[in-house]
Amino acid sequence: MQTRKKYIFLTFLASWLLLFFFGGDQLRRFAFFSGRKAEARRNWPHWTDRSLLKSFADPEELQSNGDPSLASPWERRAARLSVYKNSRCRMETCFDFSKCEKNGFKVFLYPRERDQPLSESYSKILASIERSRYYTPNPAEACLFILSIDTLDRDHLSGQYVRNVDEKIRGFPLWNGGRNHLIFNLYSGTWPNYTEDLGFDIGQAILAKASFYTENFRPGFDISIPLFSKDHPQRGGERGWLYQDSIPPKKKYLLVFKGKRYLTGIGSGTRNALHHIHNGKDIVSLTTCKHGKDWEKHKDTRCDKDNVDYEKFDYQELLHNSTFCIVPRGRRLGSFRFLEALQAACIPVLLSDGWELPFAEAIDWSKAAVVGNERLLLQIPSTVRCIHPERVLAFQQQTQFLWDAYFSSVDKIVHTTLEIIKDRLLLHRSRSRFLWNTLPGGLLALPDFSTHPGDFPFYYLQRGSSPSEKFTAFIRAVSPASSLSQPILRLIQAVSRSQYCAQILVLWSCEKPPPPSGKWPQTTVPLTVIQGRGKLSDRFFPYAAIQTDAVLSLDEDTSLSTSEVDFAFVVWRSFPERIVGFPTRSHFWDPEQRRWGYTSKWTNEISIVLTAAAFYHRYYHSLFMEFLPVGLRELVDGLATCEDILMNILVAAVTKLPPIKVTQRKQHKETVPQQVKGTAGTAGGRRFSQQQDCLNRLADWFGYMPLVPSQLRLDPVLFKDQVSVLRKKYPRLEK
Repeated sequence: MQTRKKYIFLTFLASWLLLFFFGGDQLRRFAFFSGRKAEARRNWPHWTDRSLLKSFADPEELQSNGDPSLASPWERRAARLSVYKNSRCRMETCFDFSKCEKNGFKVFLYPRERDQPLSESYSKILASIERSRYYTPNPAEACLFILSIDTLDRDHLSGQYVRNVDEKIRGFPLWNGGRNHLIFNLYSGTWPNYTEDLGFDIGQAILAKASFYTENFRPGFDISIPLFSKDHPQRGGERGWLYQDSIPPKKKYLLVFKGKRYLTGIGSGTRNALHHIHNGKDIVSLTTCKHGKDWEKHKDTRCDKDNVDYEKFDYQELLHNSTFCIVPRGRRLGSFRFLEALQAACIPVLLSDGWELPFAEAIDWSKAAVVGNERLLLQIPSTVRCIHPERVLAFQQQTQFLWDAYFSSVDKIVHTTLEIIKDRLLLHRSRSRFLWNTLPGGLLALPDFSTHPGDFPFYYLQRGSSPSEKFTAFIRAVSPASSLSQPILRLIQAVSRSQYCAQILVLWSCEKPPPPSGKWPQTTVPLTVIQGRGKLSDRFFPYAAIQTDAVLSLDEDTSLSTSEVDFAFVVWRSFPERIVGFPTRSHFWDPEQRRWGYTSKWTNEISIVLTAAAFYHRYYHSLFMEFLPVGLRELVDGLATCEDILMNILVAAVTKLPPIKVTQRKQHKETVPQQVKGTAGTAGGRRFSQQQDCLNRLADWFGYMPLVPSQLRLDPVLFKDQVSVLRKKYPRLEK
C-alpha cells in the first residue's frame, strides 16, 4: 500500500514538472496570469532551416498590427456618413425626371464669379460641357446643373483647395439640396488617412469621382471617373501605341512596375511588397524612396539599392516593351498609371482593393484588365503567365479601343459621364453593354437612332448579316430656274432604272417653289419632293422618308449611268460602314504654312469622297445632326462644300477607315485656280480658300485629323480586259 502511494505521488509530481516546463511559458502570456497586456511583443521562432528559406517579410512587419495612421472602420464610417448623408440616393429618389421631359437632356453651367480660381483641369471640364451638344445657357431648359466652383481638389493642404464651398452653394437658388446636380472630383481627403471627405455636403447631387471606394459608391447614381493629369488633352488626344505590326503580342517583359514606394502611411503596404515578385528578367518591379521632403528620415535598408536600380530603366521604354503593367494603389485608390497603361496597350494588372473602376456601369473591364488582390500579390506572376496569347492580344486590342473611345481626352471623359446619366433617364432607350464595349463605342452609337445593334452599319460583319438590298436616291436641287434642267432629268431617269432603287427623294433648296408634279419625269419608283430650308446641312437631315439602309447622295448636275449606280451599290453592301462613291479629293499637311491643305488634283491617294455622288448608311444622317454640336453645323452652312468635308471627317472618326472610290465612266475634275498673286479675288479662289479653312477648323475642333488616306480604287471584274463583252457584268462602264 505504501509503495502504491509512493508511485502515485511520483506520477503526480512528474505531471506538474512537465506542465511547468512545457506549458508554463504559454500560461505566462495570459493577462490574468502575468498582469501584462495582450499587446506584448511575440518572440517569433528561429527556424533551423532559415538560411534555406527566402525571406518575404521582416519579423517587424509580421508583428505589426497595422499602420497607426490608417483609419479604423468606425472612423471610415463616420467620415463616410459626414459626406454621404444621402447614401441611399438613387435616380428614382434623388433626381427630378420632370425637368428633362420638356426640353430633353440639357446641361446648364453656373456662371463663373469674378476672381474665382479655376484649376486647369476643371477649366477643361467646363469647356467640354460647353462644347457638348447638351449644353444650354438657359437654366429653365436644363435637366442637369454643374457648379462653376472648382471641386476637383478637396485636399485642404493643396493650393487649389476652395474654401467655404458649403456657404457658397447654399446661396445658389438652383442648388435645391443638390438635386439634379453633378459634382466632379479627382482628389479627396488628405494626409494621413485620405478619406473621401470632400469638405462639404454634396446633398442629393450625383458625384463623378476618381478613386471611388466601393463602400461609398452609390450604384446607379454616382459615376466613377479616371484620375487624369492637368496635361491631359482637351480634345482629340494621342492615339494608342498598339499598331498592326506589333503582333505577336509577346514582348520583352511580361510584367513591369516603376514608381514611388511609400515608406509609411496608407498605400505603403502594397508598394512595399512589390519587390518580392521582381526577378530582373521578364518581371521588373522598380521602386524609389526618393520623393517627398523628408524621405531620408524614414528610409529603410532597401532604399539605397532600390534608388540605384530605379534609375537603370526608362519608364516609357518599359511601357512599350511589356505585356502587363502593375497598377497598384497610391495614397488613393486610383493613379495616373491606369490611363498610361491603357494607352500603351500594356494590360493593367490592378492592385487596388475596393476601387470602383472607371465607368464600370458601362465598361466590361474583364475584357481589358486583370483585377488582382493586394493580399495575393505573389500569385500575380503565375496568373498572367497562364493567359493564352490569343486572349492577351484581345486584351491589348480592347485597351486601345477603350482608350480611344472614352479616355484619350477630357472631352471624351466628360461626354461619357453625361451619356451614362442620359441613359439612366430612359432605360428602354439606353445603350446595351454590347454597344459600350464594341467599336466604335457608346458615344458614337446613338440610342435615339436605335438600341438594336443590327440597325447600325458597324456590326453587320460581327452579326453575320447584311444591309437592305435597296437604296434611296437623295438629290439636292438648288437650281433657281422654275423649270427642271436637263441634267437632273437624265439623272432621275438613270437612277430610277437601277434594279436596287427603292425611291427617289428630291430636296428642293431653292427660294422659288418646285415645279408641279406633272413636270417631273415618270419613274418606276416613287418620287417625292421635300422642301428644304436653304441650308447646306439640310442634305444630311435624318428625314423620316428615308427607310432604306443605303442613301445615294447626289447633286442635281451629277452625271451617272445606271451601271455605275448598280456597281457602286454592290460595292457599298460589302463596306456598309464606309462612304463609297465617285468624285474624290485629298488632304495633305503643308509644312511651310503649318496647316492642312485640300486639293482636287488627280493623285494616287484619296481621303475624301464628295457626297455629290456617294453611297453611305442612313445612320450617318442621325449622327451628323445629333452628335455634332450646333456650332459645327453653322460652320458648314457658312462655307462652300464644307458639308462634304465634315461628313467624310465624321465617318472617318467613327470607322478609322478611308472612303472607297469606285470606277467611273466620266471623270469629273473641279477647276481650281493656281494660288498665285492676282487670283485671290476670284470666285474659284475664294471657294478653294473656304475649303482649306473648313478643313483646318474641323481638324481643330476634333483635336486631330481623322481623315485616312487610301490608294484603293475598286473596279468590276474584267474591267477593261481584252475579253468578250459578254463575259463582263458591267460593260457599259467602259463606253
